[in-house]
Amino acid sequence: MADKAAHPGAAGRAPEADRPDRVRNVALVGHSGAGKTTLAEAMLAATKTIQRPGRVEEGTTVGDHDEVEVRQRRSVNLSLLPFMHDGVKVNLIDTPGYPDFVGDLRAGLRAADAALFVVSAVDGVDGLTRMLWEECAAVGMPRAVVITKIDQVRGDFDAALLACQEAFGDNVLPCYLPVIDAGESDQRCQGLIGLLSGRWIDYSGGGRDDCEPGPELADSIEERRSALIEGVIQESEDETLMDRYLAGEEIEVGALIDDLEKAVARGGFHPVLTTAVPHGDHPGPVLGVIELLEVVIRGFPSPLEHPVPSVIEVSGNRPAEVGCDPAGPLVAEVVKTMSDPYVGRVSLVRVFSGTLRPDTTVHVSGHGLADRGHEDHDVDERVGALTSPLGKVQRTVNECRAGDICAVAKLTRAETGDTISDRERPLLMRSWEMPDPLLPVAIRATSKADEDKLSQALGRLVAEDPTLRLENNAETRQLVLWCMGEAHADVFLDRLRSRYGVSVETVEPRVPLRETFGGPAEGLGRHVKQSGGHGQYGICHITVEPLPSGTGFEFVDKIVGGVVPRQFIPSVEKGVKTQMARGVLAGYPMVDIRVTLDDGKAHSVDSSDMAFQTAGALALKDAAARASTRLLEPVDEVAVLVPDDYVGPVMSDLSARRGRVLGSEPVAGGRTLVRAEVPQLEIVRYSIDLRSMSQGTGTFSRSFLRYEPLPAHLAGKVAGDATGKTAMSA
Repeated sequence: MADKAAHPGAAGRAPEADRPDRVRNVALVGHSGAGKTTLAEAMLAATKTIQRPGRVEEGTTVGDHDEVEVRQRRSVNLSLLPFMHDGVKVNLIDTPGYPDFVGDLRAGLRAADAALFVVSAVDGVDGLTRMLWEECAAVGMPRAVVITKIDQVRGDFDAALLACQEAFGDNVLPCYLPVIDAGESDQRCQGLIGLLSGRWIDYSGGGRDDCEPGPELADSIEERRSALIEGVIQESEDETLMDRYLAGEEIEVGALIDDLEKAVARGGFHPVLTTAVPHGDHPGPVLGVIELLEVVIRGFPSPLEHPVPSVIEVSGNRPAEVGCDPAGPLVAEVVKTMSDPYVGRVSLVRVFSGTLRPDTTVHVSGHGLADRGHEDHDVDERVGALTSPLGKVQRTVNECRAGDICAVAKLTRAETGDTISDRERPLLMRSWEMPDPLLPVAIRATSKADEDKLSQALGRLVAEDPTLRLENNAETRQLVLWCMGEAHADVFLDRLRSRYGVSVETVEPRVPLRETFGGPAEGLGRHVKQSGGHGQYGICHITVEPLPSGTGFEFVDKIVGGVVPRQFIPSVEKGVKTQMARGVLAGYPMVDIRVTLDDGKAHSVDSSDMAFQTAGALALKDAAARASTRLLEPVDEVAVLVPDDYVGPVMSDLSARRGRVLGSEPVAGGRTLVRAEVPQLEIVRYSIDLRSMSQGTGTFSRSFLRYEPLPAHLAGKVAGDATGKTAMSA
């Protein structure tokens, strides 16, 4: 690793650098503000990929090139940043740290073979980072930790390291110790002590000098060096190494480093490194970046060492054996869909097997193609140009081999999560879990011109982001965008305005209520009109009774003696159903009633289908005026997953929302699943409230359960609001 003689000028392309064993796919993971994008800029500059690092505060970074990211000064998209170091191509995947954009974060982990967790020495470990670490551990993904901002006044390396060990486990140990000179306004990091080599890497003079440590440094590292050596030996495949070490034998540093690299690649050991990225131009090497690059190159696995996700044959759903072989069958996956103003749709693709080439026809298989309006789950598409993106710069490549990542133009029907394979052998990869968007935001165009452009713009934006869901709710007559949170919605609306020139406004999302009768009632519908010539005549008498919840609608014909001709009885039923759909109290659909037609009158000339439809509707309204009617609200079954520390507050909060807590059950990883029945009116913004309550660690799911009567005080308010709106529209 970095204890081997590495130097700042180690960048450059080696022959056959695109072989799978010469590629590293690494995701940068960490909470917002931890310094991921700044660290990525330093790595690009250290490898001479860019001349000088940009700054997030100035909107000049390579990764955050989207216009929304420049304005908001934070990452909201996954960004691919490839560079060369020591003859190895590194596909660095910078992921957003804000919880609202966890969809892009998980897409980045899917495309990666290892994860680099970035932790701020100022802020420590947050709940989302802890959850992501557990997710990576569950699939055996190799991980390392980088502690940043140790040069800031409140930066505390030791406290951050302790927080990492408490959150991530015992196998999280530092490979280097920073030596910090604390000042009044800032802290200056003088250099690093290599714990395995015992060498002092001096950065204080503006360069990177490998020296013997003085006695004042040597004495301070022995305890942590012993802990690191023991941690490495415990993960070693050499079973005799521990006995030799305990017997007092001095283990060769080279052997320890080799064992460390193998343990990291297997995911059994997680080295901790540290960086201090200065602000502004920095003439010399940035502290810790070269050491970090060596861990990435020598410790993280190549695509050959990382298992390919399970693959099945589309034709028979049989498992298919696929490995990371450029000569094997083509298996690639769309990990992100983007829109380019000049090129159109661009797909970021990870090639797991085979070789992807431009101007070839491929097969696209998707778990959700049918849901997106395609007749089949499979389509054929022609591949456009292949590029290797570096921020907004697209560099043309001739092919993309197994283990590598590229951008593909003009895959018009392939979307995030879809599998690309050979036409002759269609394959489908196991999809990865994407979070459900649970925050509804109702929108409407501000003008007729915006309304005309809105549909196409929405289609393009939703295609880019699988964590966005669009719903045109026929009941509430609202266009509802389901988002991950407020920041997610803000970015979407910003793009809608800036990219497509569509102006929209947000309105309060409506919950689809229902109406029903509180007791039996009778109603008379009389529609008699004479206007000279052919008139309208229809009279009917009905009895209405409430039915148990979920029963629906029943219509009973008890006409005797033909007082209502047989051909007009269905007309009465149709009129009743039409009025039920409109509602009689607050404009919501009516449900769970039995309507009995028991009397009426007809005219031999003036009676008609339309006359009895109108009479049936009037009869239902008359019955509603004579009896009590009730509003019903939808109730959802809610499952909340939170760490054990937050179970009490979550249960209390659910009860305060008129919810009925059904129980709880323990889940692996120190978490608890709480189940409850909660009215939809009370959980419109629950995704925001739960995140605040659980410090970003809580998740929940919801599914419709049934309708229940709305409490009288709330029903009166809803009915009053509906009456006011009706009067205003009149």
